[in-house]
Amino acid sequence: MVMKPSEKEEEYFARTEFERKKKIEEEKHKRLAQEEKKKLKELHYMRCPKCGMELIEIDYKGIKIDKCSECEGLWLDAGELEDISKLEKSGLDKFFGVFKK
Repeated sequence: MVMKPSEKEEEYFARTEFERKKKIEEEKHKRLAQEEKKKLKELHYMRCPKCGMELIEIDYKGIKIDKCSECEGLWLDAGELEDISKLEKSGLDKFFGVFKK
């Protein structure tokens, strides 16, 4: 009989995996020269992580959402998902309505 992990176990392992990967990335960032970091930021700033095209910033109720001009992916900065989750149901419906084709 195959036992499924509980929600708390899944959450624990997901958090542990995230922390492990974050630590690896932090070590990589420390090794990067400051100039190389600046160059990478300039190269990728406001570009879609998926297809590389330019992002269009949309301000909705103080939440700045980045939408790709090509693949139409939506991208959030740190803390924006939490802000969206605080919207009431009607506000959330209106939010998603903004991004429909």
